[in-house]
Amino acid sequence: MEGENVTIEQRYAAGQFERLPAPAAELVRLRADVLVATPAGSALAAKKVTSTIPIVFLGEPDPVGTGLVASLARPGGNATGLAEAHTELLPKRLELLKLLVPTLSRVGVLWNPSNASTAPQLKAVQAAGPALGLTIVPVEVKGPAHDDLDRAFEAIGRDRLGGLLVVGDPILGNRRTRIAELAIAHRLPTSGTHRGWAEGGLLMSYGTDFVELFRHGAVLVDKILKGAKPANLPVEEPTKFELVINLKTARKLDLTIPPSLLQRADQVID
Repeated sequence: MEGENVTIEQRYAAGQFERLPAPAAELVRLRADVLVATPAGSALAAKKVTSTIPIVFLGEPDPVGTGLVASLARPGGNATGLAEAHTELLPKRLELLKLLVPTLSRVGVLWNPSNASTAPQLKAVQAAGPALGLTIVPVEVKGPAHDDLDRAFEAIGRDRLGGLLVVGDPILGNRRTRIAELAIAHRLPTSGTHRGWAEGGLLMSYGTDFVELFRHGAVLVDKILKGAKPANLPVEEPTKFELVINLKTARKLDLTIPPSLLQRADQVID
């Protein structure tokens, strides 16, 4: 019970990854018993400032590739948590986008290079593109400012892209409504990582149920507070994925969604 047998201290970095080590270090100075790190990319900052305090990460797309843990089964250090299948699901997102737009040939990938967790996602998209007959064009967005997005979409317009896939990143996620507006203005079908993206106006999303993911994170925190070591707690992966299609956006793009795909959707926004 918060205020009785547990105290929760929260620190933020205002969407700037380079600032994350400072609030993480402050929590270390407060002698926190466990650090809960979210969104994706923030656990790396926590690892930089402590090798002893347990870290529970929530929603990291590639904890092995980014060096957070030695392996999913045996983390081996002071961090464990819940992986998010962004990287593994990206080929599926591309495939679904191609089903929505069969004539698609050039797809932009909106990504944030300042977030270390996004590079493996970009590589996964680039690897999956050729098998689907798609040319992949990376488009960088380095910050949360309006002009960063505007410049990115100017580049998208010059490259004559036919679709846009957004990789998992909190800075981009916070701007998802603006991204959706710009994509519709450029007549671009779009794909995001989870339900919130489609609710924000993107054409579709396919990914993890984050509400369930975060609830389960409390289970890992509880185990650690009762004495379990992160090194011995396997990183867990999600098992439930949702396909969400936004028919409002489809109409704005003059797209007809195949009935077979609508039947597969977990949610249709209309």
